[in-house]
Amino acid sequence: MTTRQQLANAIRVLAMDAVQKANSGHPGAPMGMADIAEVLYNDFMHHNPTNPKWANRDRFVMSNGHGSMLPYSVLHLTGYDLTLDDLKAFRQLHSKTPGHPEYGYAPGIETTTGPLGQGIANAVGMALAEKVLAAQFNKPNHTIVDHYTYVFLGDGCLMEGISHEACSLAGTLKLGKLIAFYDDNGISIDGDVIGWFADNTPKRFEAYGWHVVANVDGHNPDAIKQAIEQAQAETERPSLICCKTIIGKGAPNKQGGHDVHGAPLGAAEIAAAREAMHWPYEPFVIPAEVYLGWDAKEKGQALESEWNKTFAAYAAEYPTEAAEFQRRMKGELPANWAEASQAAIATINAKAESPATRVASKNALDQFAPLLPEFLGGSADLSPSNNTFNKVSKAINSTHGPEQNFSGNYISYGVREFGMSAIMNGVTLHGGFIPYGATFLMFSEYARNALRMAALMKIRSIFVYTHDSIGLGEDGPTHQAVEQIPTLRMIPNMQVWRPCDGVESIVAWKAAIESETMPSCLIFTRQNLAFQTRTPEQIANIAKGGYVLKDTEGTPDAIIIATGSEVDLAMKAAAQMTDRKVRVVSMPSTNIFDAQSAEYKESVLPKAVTARVAVEAAVSAGWYKYVGLNGEVVGMDRFGESAPASELFKYFGFTVDNVVAAVKRVLS
Repeated sequence: MTTRQQLANAIRVLAMDAVQKANSGHPGAPMGMADIAEVLYNDFMHHNPTNPKWANRDRFVMSNGHGSMLPYSVLHLTGYDLTLDDLKAFRQLHSKTPGHPEYGYAPGIETTTGPLGQGIANAVGMALAEKVLAAQFNKPNHTIVDHYTYVFLGDGCLMEGISHEACSLAGTLKLGKLIAFYDDNGISIDGDVIGWFADNTPKRFEAYGWHVVANVDGHNPDAIKQAIEQAQAETERPSLICCKTIIGKGAPNKQGGHDVHGAPLGAAEIAAAREAMHWPYEPFVIPAEVYLGWDAKEKGQALESEWNKTFAAYAAEYPTEAAEFQRRMKGELPANWAEASQAAIATINAKAESPATRVASKNALDQFAPLLPEFLGGSADLSPSNNTFNKVSKAINSTHGPEQNFSGNYISYGVREFGMSAIMNGVTLHGGFIPYGATFLMFSEYARNALRMAALMKIRSIFVYTHDSIGLGEDGPTHQAVEQIPTLRMIPNMQVWRPCDGVESIVAWKAAIESETMPSCLIFTRQNLAFQTRTPEQIANIAKGGYVLKDTEGTPDAIIIATGSEVDLAMKAAAQMTDRKVRVVSMPSTNIFDAQSAEYKESVLPKAVTARVAVEAAVSAGWYKYVGLNGEVVGMDRFGESAPASELFKYFGFTVDNVVAAVKRVLS
């Protein structure tokens, strides 16, 4: 009979064999946490290896993502489509098993982890999505959303500031189906962590409002099982199970030290480990009885089959809600979306209003939110400034209403820009929602790595940024974004929109909502902007990222390219130059424009017209791609100042006269 120890040792040997073959990787965490994973997966996890996307599966996140051979080994052993050859290709080009778990590569990997702390934040988002979805869809005697989110994390995750942001909010929101396992092995890359991480972690999490199970022997299956049962019994608080473990457990000469953290064990130590574990098999050989002990396919199919019966009964009594649940979990937009969204754009265009684009953004939300019950909005303590609370928003955790109402659709994240963004990614990954979250553009800096992870995972998270430039005014250079827009545009697979008025704003929102494989940054102003009159063709071309807003007869002499608050400035400059033919191109999204056909780009920016000026209240370097080295950029290549916005724009040269002078220079 296969013992639990043998089942856990299968993870250990696969981890050390794969790392050794790759001559690269981290065997310590998988070997140290193998016993925890064995109990969790064989006694508690509800999942179906034959259908990794089953809606009501438990989610598992390896926040200490360098220990990726743990989830890879478990997925292989339990029956997912991840073969021994895939494990042998660990860390190799185009394999399903990259160095850190990457979403979309191997079935069963729920999120990309590696930058420490983000996995636990993603898990908070998943648990939040489960709780909100349950409140929105479950009915008396019909529970179709009911699953756990489990996360493994280590000292590094807990040292990163994002873990404080996310775990604090998780406690406040009482996410009782979030269960985290702290791999308390006392070791990081530099050695014993006591020299730089002496926190009382149990007390810290108790202060957050978590249920804590302290001092669990992470190598005792009975103790681990009892701890998980205690965590599941606590429904009002998330749980942290603090597991005392030995890093590299099973490697007799290296376990317990930092040398086992991030390097192959070496042939001699692997041989000694096999002997110590009584594992007389060649590398990558798993005996049949061990596979049988791990195999979760039959159990998983039975669990999903039972849930299907539950869902069928739900659908019989609540057919509309059942269809809506299926639509949302598939990530499909409502059937009337195409027609209704176009009508919304027409409505905004007909109003011809001239608000700040942060207000125009709210107007767009007021149009779209009633169409999209999957919206889960929020702000990092700036809702009145970001204008993200729309006419159908219902607060989940506002102090102005019920203490907590999880059937709502709006979250006050508190001053947690990074945590908010990573939590949003977890919500997106869970399914059933399109999350958006907002802050000032300057504070995208705090959140930057979560934006990168969203782009890397190709997921539909929508990041809203207001107060986009020196137009912020009196708060001064600490809050005035200068370099943020250009650097956001540099993130691969990220669409960045900086609209110039209400029509461009609602088109930007529509593009973000429809973008299934690319996250979006929507960037809005504090100050009012002029409405631009457009033809139907011009409105249609906004979605192409750049288009001709003002044209001339025949070939233009010069082209002014502008975005956001500087578009009206460009229009006024062109209107003043009555002696020359000046085209104005509004380019709210350079990323989307760059993806258009060569023919379309030529129609907007013909190569024959070399006299070009770009205008944007941001760092200028990126615009030379469009104006050429002989063109000019009216930009911001220094930090701002504290003064009213109107004075700042004049002081830094964002005036009609200055733009006209720049055009004349490139024409000379």
